[in-house]
Amino acid sequence: MSEQRIVVDPITRIEGHLRVEVIVDENNVVKEAYSGSTLWRGIEVIVKGRDPRDAGFMTQRICGVCTFSHYRAGIEAVENALGIVPPLNAKLTRTLMNAALFLHDHPVHFYQLHALDFVDVVSALSADPKKASEEAFKYCDTPYACGADQLKLVQDKVKKFVEKGNLGPFANAYWGHSTYKFTPEQNLIALSHYLECLRLQRTIAQAMAVFGAKQPHPQSLTVGGVTCVMDLQSPARLGEYMVKFQEMADFINRAYWPDLVMAAKAYANEPSVVNDVGTPNLLTYQDFQIGANEYLFDGGYILNGDISKVFEVDESKITEEATRSWYKNDAPLHPYDGDTTPNYTGFKDAKTLNAKGEMEDSKVFDLDGKYSWIKAPRYDSLPMQVGPLANIVINYAKGNKNVVPVVDKFLAETGLPVSAVLSTLGRTACRMIEAKIIADNALKALNNLIENLKVDDSTCAKYQIDSKKEYKGRFIGNVPRGMLSHWCRIKNGVIENWQAVVPSTWNASPKDAKGQMGSYEACLIGLKIADLKQPLEIIRKIHSYDPCIACAVHVMDTKGNELSSYKVNPNLI
Repeated sequence: MSEQRIVVDPITRIEGHLRVEVIVDENNVVKEAYSGSTLWRGIEVIVKGRDPRDAGFMTQRICGVCTFSHYRAGIEAVENALGIVPPLNAKLTRTLMNAALFLHDHPVHFYQLHALDFVDVVSALSADPKKASEEAFKYCDTPYACGADQLKLVQDKVKKFVEKGNLGPFANAYWGHSTYKFTPEQNLIALSHYLECLRLQRTIAQAMAVFGAKQPHPQSLTVGGVTCVMDLQSPARLGEYMVKFQEMADFINRAYWPDLVMAAKAYANEPSVVNDVGTPNLLTYQDFQIGANEYLFDGGYILNGDISKVFEVDESKITEEATRSWYKNDAPLHPYDGDTTPNYTGFKDAKTLNAKGEMEDSKVFDLDGKYSWIKAPRYDSLPMQVGPLANIVINYAKGNKNVVPVVDKFLAETGLPVSAVLSTLGRTACRMIEAKIIADNALKALNNLIENLKVDDSTCAKYQIDSKKEYKGRFIGNVPRGMLSHWCRIKNGVIENWQAVVPSTWNASPKDAKGQMGSYEACLIGLKIADLKQPLEIIRKIHSYDPCIACAVHVMDTKGNELSSYKVNPNLI
């Protein structure tokens, strides 16, 4: 059989719209890969001409998941431009809100979005609950929600879905796929934690709302500081945050950690999750301030997966280009000078394989032209991978005291070498490790906040905006999906230009002028697909990045021209 093109569109269980196309040879091995976003947003254009103090409230609308990340980025980019240094109380409050976001985002990613790439729900129905309970004690001394009676209730609940002829939230998956490795009992353990995470995500969202007023789209950040003054002065509110945070931290330590240890052991030899680092150039940035001069994570970058050398980040070397993206200006531009003028060139006609194993007429990417609304960020002309894998590996290489013991503990419990982290399995594990480090350390920020409030009650810095001056500034930090930066220019008292270079732009980048792939595409090369009609291996790899495509695409046609149209049949939903 000759080469075939396989299209996975849309990639489900992500934020936004992502399409992946691969070319496989006669042995079902991926030889070429293309990832692209086919929908866009208009935030970068919308904020132009606005008062810079309003930017954060608009940029947080880039995404419905990462709302605090873009809110904070929009606020702090303006602070940087105006030379504003917020009081320590404000900085630590932002850290506590950020910690709540991470403890919401990472567990939800694994259980609700990614776990079903590892967990065969149907298999769990044949598990022995008593044996499953005994199995859970292999990975934790006090496993979470894993008593035999609790597991039996979980099993019965899912069986009701099956008896109705519909698996509900677990429908339309590839159950029974040959690359699933968990036993029925292990599947039942993870299924129980899936349901528990649904409950706990509400709790940690409430922790965010203690200081943010609501979640998503909190409201308490302002240029210069924070506005949640009454909450900071209330011992009851501070205690409420602590209790809710600790409840989620307990789940991370007694469910999330042992489940990833269990997964690492079960999938250690599964080809679709090992030896596929994607882009081996890793990039992260210092973040998570927990004291006056203390951060949980350091910044830096490494090249070619060489953890013996960590280099410091030079932000002047960051560019975005659009050679293969649907924009007019293809040049590699620094974000301060970014251009998002659209140039949609559409799809091409071709034959592709459908879910029934039949060839059919399709619209496909133009493999020789532009094929994505996502730009191609580069650091010193090189593609980079960002995210928890990059953050944990770089901090481990730098000897970070918060990171090294946790990574060593995970490697010891799983029996894996450190090189195993550079993989899909590693991306998934590093997201959990990052969550655990935050769960175990972020309350230091709360303690330092309480101590500082005793001697300093300031929450906002004073400042002025001179409409006769021109300003430029940026935010660079590390958010749940990796390094995020917002870049702004202010002129005549309003925003002249705004660019957001987000984690999923780095990772989901299309090819650049040199043909260099982004990490999504690179991690698929050489992948062998067991069944072309059920490409679970592709989905598993892409999900490990936790794609947020709504973040990665934010442009619109300012003249109101129709660039494309979409029709949804509600009868198929």
